Amino acid sequence: MTATTAPAGPVRPALWRDAERCYRAVASRDARFDGQFIVAVKTTGIYCRPSCPAVTPKASNVRFYPTSAAAQAGGFRACRRCLPDAVPGSPEWNLRADLTARAMRLISDGIVEREGVPGLARRLGYSERQLGRVLTSELGAGPLALARAHRAHSARLLIELSELPLADVAFASGFSSIRQFNDTIREVFARTPSQLRASAATARAKAETAADSGPATGTRLSLRLPYRPPFDADGIFGFLAARAVPGAEWAEDGRYGRTLRLPHGPATIELTPLAGYVRCELRLADVRDLGSAVTRTRRLLDLDADPEAVRRVLGADPALGPLVAATPGVRVPGAVDGPELLVRAMLGQQISVAAARTAAGHLVAALGEPLPWRDAALFPTAEAIAERGHEVLRGPRRRIDAIRSAAATLASGEVELHVGREADELRSDLLALPGVGPWTADYVLMRVLGAPDVLLGDDLVLRKGATALGITALAGQAQSWRPWRSYAGMYLWRAAASRAAS
Repeated sequence: MTATTAPAGPVRPALWRDAERCYRAVASRDARFDGQFIVAVKTTGIYCRPSCPAVTPKASNVRFYPTSAAAQAGGFRACRRCLPDAVPGSPEWNLRADLTARAMRLISDGIVEREGVPGLARRLGYSERQLGRVLTSELGAGPLALARAHRAHSARLLIELSELPLADVAFASGFSSIRQFNDTIREVFARTPSQLRASAATARAKAETAADSGPATGTRLSLRLPYRPPFDADGIFGFLAARAVPGAEWAEDGRYGRTLRLPHGPATIELTPLAGYVRCELRLADVRDLGSAVTRTRRLLDLDADPEAVRRVLGADPALGPLVAATPGVRVPGAVDGPELLVRAMLGQQISVAAARTAAGHLVAALGEPLPWRDAALFPTAEAIAERGHEVLRGPRRRIDAIRSAAATLASGEVELHVGREADELRSDLLALPGVGPWTADYVLMRVLGAPDVLLGDDLVLRKGATALGITALAGQAQSWRPWRSYAGMYLWRAAASRAAS
């Protein structure tokens, strides 16, 4: 199969630089803009989300920032009323594919806490100095300040939703000392860690977090993951359920759960869609992985998407328009682990979804690592598949060898498959692997990088969906869907499924 990708076109000026548009959003308390920029009030020294219910400040008294980190660097503290960090993230980091966007994805995944700024720069292929200059120019804050804001948000979650000692919270959040932790929390939230915990310690919150922790059970947290409505929960949860790998994933009654391989240990998530947010029951072997778990779960469900922007473009198409109106808020499924997704994509080549699930399940049963608190296992590492995949995999020898070869390449570090990769370079690396064609490479880009403008043009099911909608010249008509062709593909897959069911 072949696939078509293209850049999203010229990047529009950053929203936060358009003061007039931002102020209109603040004046109307438009929640669709939450997470897309920060509004800071000079007279109070507070920064808020655009939809903050407080009295709208005068236009002369506000400043706009792209991130909480930039507002904090400007001397502002977080609003206690609207909790500006507890919002969907910016959809800009998926739409954009430049250095700034790739850096933000990695910072959100906790790379700076684990590898420092040198590790971040290495993964991005830039010098530390050049990276700092670009981020400061684009976002008003360098990598350390951005990571500091990320640490503060993770710390607040652990302070309010767990019963961990505050000293443990400090180091689990990535702070190097108790003093640094206390100073940062006080500066960002204008409260001490003890005051934050006291204000959040209601009986119901304690019951919901069920904070039983230990080596055998891990630490349990119950989180709310907000999204921008509308949100087609049935669509994305159905997509994940249909492909759930036995032993590593489970789905029932509209809920979905899976195991996660995180930098410091395993974890599990159980997700339930509710009005305005997704409930995430999270269990971590190591609480240092909280930020990574949340970031990867949000990417899996595409919770930072801007459905209104997608609707404006795809809804204007005569063929797609009725489907978009009938099912608004479609999301593009992401991935929690790049190597896992590549192996699963290769397993699924030219076989049914059910057969691919079965094959992946055999890998999990034979090579997966069992969890101590649940009858489930982690998806096997690339190293394990490279070494022992031939003992488990069935089918043509050529495909088995290709999967093992790809796994060996990933295990050696010759090809890195993470959210900070540049799309064209990663695509080239993937196509150089035996057994990886354009369809597989672009499917990986769409899901691992969250690329919004990938058209899997030669996908058989997608083409059936196009035919069902009366689209005869797919490639030509798809040009008008840019930069949201990945979302258009989800609608075409849905159209194919509806036709097959009728």
